[in-house]
Amino acid sequence: MTDVLAPDLRRPLLAPSPPNVPPELRGRLLELARAALAVAIGKADPSTLDRAFDAAAGADEPTAVFVTLTEGGSLRGCIGTLEPVRSLRGAVVAATIDAALGDRRFLPVRAAELAGLEIGISALSELAPLTDVGAFEPGVDGVVVERDGRRALLLPEVATELGWGATEMLDAVCDKAGLPARAWSDERTALSSFRTIRFGGPAIVKG
Repeated sequence: MTDVLAPDLRRPLLAPSPPNVPPELRGRLLELARAALAVAIGKADPSTLDRAFDAAAGADEPTAVFVTLTEGGSLRGCIGTLEPVRSLRGAVVAATIDAALGDRRFLPVRAAELAGLEIGISALSELAPLTDVGAFEPGVDGVVVERDGRRALLLPEVATELGWGATEMLDAVCDKAGLPARAWSDERTALSSFRTIRFGGPAIVKG
């Protein structure tokens, strides 16, 4: 599909920068997510999670987080929050457990699936009103749509993974919210954007 928002018409979007998560802390947070997932599906003792939580000390700034679980490249669960109501490490634990057990689109993750799962952790910036859709950068910006009590979100990597342009991304988030595809062009629709820092890896380190 041709993107009707031509790239040369886009202007830089003054969205907040994503949280600063140094590489060494990303590694500890991934280990924390692995522990949370293993405990959630009965493959590890809760003390494993306690140790991993303590090891992620320093990740205490309130941060909005989404955790995505995939299996063989297919979505297996994705849950998080747009509001920074927990510390970064607390949000990683909560989102991982919810993605594994609480995503209503899927059956709960089973222990037998653990070896084939990948974990993706997205730490979100604050939301910024998206008043100029021509400034939206697919693959860089995530988007939230709200109207008539409906709300939906798409993370930035969705556009990258599916090869979408801005129009396709905006159409898709409206469809996810149960709105007409071009509802984003209606002045009654509120659009917000955000940026993320994303990291992750396999649910089990092999070898």
